Amino acid sequence: MTTAISIKLEGEVKITPENKCSFCKGATCCTYFTQAIDSPRSMADFDLLLWQISHRNTQLYRDSDGWFLLINNPCQHLQPGGRCGIYQTRPQICREHSNDDCEFEGPSGEEDFDLFFRDYDSLLVYCRKKFNSWEAHLRKLSNSKKKRARRKKDL
Repeated sequence: MTTAISIKLEGEVKITPENKCSFCKGATCCTYFTQAIDSPRSMADFDLLLWQISHRNTQLYRDSDGWFLLINNPCQHLQPGGRCGIYQTRPQICREHSNDDCEFEGPSGEEDFDLFFRDYDSLLVYCRKKFNSWEAHLRKLSNSKKKRARRKKDL
């Protein structure tokens, strides 16, 4: 999970949207991205999320805006010192990015989300609590796979 970088400013410095990014030493906004996803409802939906969160540097959260995959992976164009290596030709989403509500403002951790899953195990615990029949679901999937393998072998 991304975390805010503690910054102590010397003297009286007025931080504005125009100068805020110059105080951020880690370019935190360029070290991850989120992807909105449909709200998971079924065991199959959560099973897919377990697969997604199994991938390195991927987490999952729900906040007031919905469900999101969080992929902690820095932009390949991020230069040492936090500058953009393709600033003049950067994608439109980067051009539209606003620092109105960024990590510089304060914490960005688990406490900022309604639900946060840092890894496979944390999501699996949630699935087992949410669905009383989770283990039966897994057995059913396993049995279906075995049946398909037997049918394929018989052909």
